[in-house]
Amino acid sequence: MYIQKMLAYMILFPVSVFSQPSDTLLIPPEKQFALDYISRPEMFEKFGRISDAIWSYAELGLQEYKSSALLSETLEEEGFKVEMGLAGMPTCFVATYGSGQPVIGILGEYDALPMISQKALVPKQDPLVEGAPGHGCGHNTMGTAGIAAAIAVKNAMDEYDLKGTIKFFGSPAEETIISRPYMIRAGLFEGIDAVIDNHHSSRFGTSYGVDGNAVFSVIFTFKGKTAHSAGAPWSGRSALDAVELMNIATNYLREHLFYTHRLHYIILEGGEAPNVVPDKASVWYYVRNTDERVEEMYERVVNCAKGAALATGTELSDIRILTAIHQKHSNKALAELFQKNIELTGMPEWTEKEQQYARALQKELGEEEKGMPEKVDSLKAPSGKFVGGGSTDVGEVSLIAPTATIVFPGGVPGSIGHHWSTVAGNYGSLAWKGLNAGARAMAASAIDLLTLPHELASIKAEFEQYSKEHPYKPFLPDDATPPLDLNKELMEKWRYIMEDHYKEY
Repeated sequence: MYIQKMLAYMILFPVSVFSQPSDTLLIPPEKQFALDYISRPEMFEKFGRISDAIWSYAELGLQEYKSSALLSETLEEEGFKVEMGLAGMPTCFVATYGSGQPVIGILGEYDALPMISQKALVPKQDPLVEGAPGHGCGHNTMGTAGIAAAIAVKNAMDEYDLKGTIKFFGSPAEETIISRPYMIRAGLFEGIDAVIDNHHSSRFGTSYGVDGNAVFSVIFTFKGKTAHSAGAPWSGRSALDAVELMNIATNYLREHLFYTHRLHYIILEGGEAPNVVPDKASVWYYVRNTDERVEEMYERVVNCAKGAALATGTELSDIRILTAIHQKHSNKALAELFQKNIELTGMPEWTEKEQQYARALQKELGEEEKGMPEKVDSLKAPSGKFVGGGSTDVGEVSLIAPTATIVFPGGVPGSIGHHWSTVAGNYGSLAWKGLNAGARAMAASAIDLLTLPHELASIKAEFEQYSKEHPYKPFLPDDATPPLDLNKELMEKWRYIMEDHYKEY
């Protein structure tokens, strides 16, 4: 039965779907071992099934109990020493194998997003569970690709007696950019020589330079007085009025902020009945800008909150900073090493069925019906222009150790991040092939970092020089604590309904 099953998977997902280097004699045997290890049909299936399971769990940030357990237990079974519940977060872990220098880190994420549940491989919006979370950013593949690379490197270390240490950093709540500032504060990255980050994409490539936005994620809470909304409104002080005035003030503020800014919010609490003046209200802000401008912008938003409290006769009772992070500063020499291994790995070969799905989804989204990509990207240099876009707490790591990101394929070009279209295609063969390609590039890069001291020395020299001009100063206040309650109630609401759809590994 096992042999029949493996033959079936080899037919569906043959090793040849991954582009092979033209002259394997030029590849060091320890690197070739790691590449071959990940490409084995049983490994291809193993990590694909793990990714699909995490996709089905779709756990929100800091509630990823099943996802983190599956990843950490898989590493533990392979001989890694696993430490759970680190930096004050139950779903944060670090898995370590080997000893001594160099110490190479691999990052992994596994949290989902609210409201975007979607059936797998259905090219039109069709929720699996209406209103439930979904993996709309590929984190199910990213944590899985990271452990696949770490395990392949571990086996190569054993086979060829390689010296050094490989560490996998299980990082929760990246969607709310929470974990890495607390992990750094807890000292989890001390002694790391280089860090390999990864992200799901429709492309296969890497880049260097400054990217994304710095962020302050903050909840403002106002305290007022209840009263009968019709009988004696003059006796009350509306905390909701304070929230609304704050939002009006920040919206007028936008005109006078430098164009690099991004500012958005949601009202978390605004009362329970319209006939009672609300005595408590809160609003959650993301204040985004460049590293140089974000602190000043944050202070101006705080002043809007103070002004709203004064105008409404309420009290600004709490300013809770959930997290605060820098832009990402990717190391050029490390990205150049990644690029070589991306080109060595090559783009997966997609079947006609996979191409048909991609074109159907692109048609649904009104995008060019060009199917899946055929070639890897060239190394992406900084544009020198405003980068804008989203944010990642990988930015914190990039300022304390040389870091760069491998973006690996599997996503359909034209699909939208944080959207049902990404959830739909982030499962099954497309996702399996993409994460496997990403794992191969990461593992090959880690082998280089372990075995080519001159390459690592160049990477570290660049980082040390850059750090003189960009020293790390945490934005996170000393008294901030991980917001373990952030998604707890929401995840509890959905988990028991979603359990019927779990794909157990």
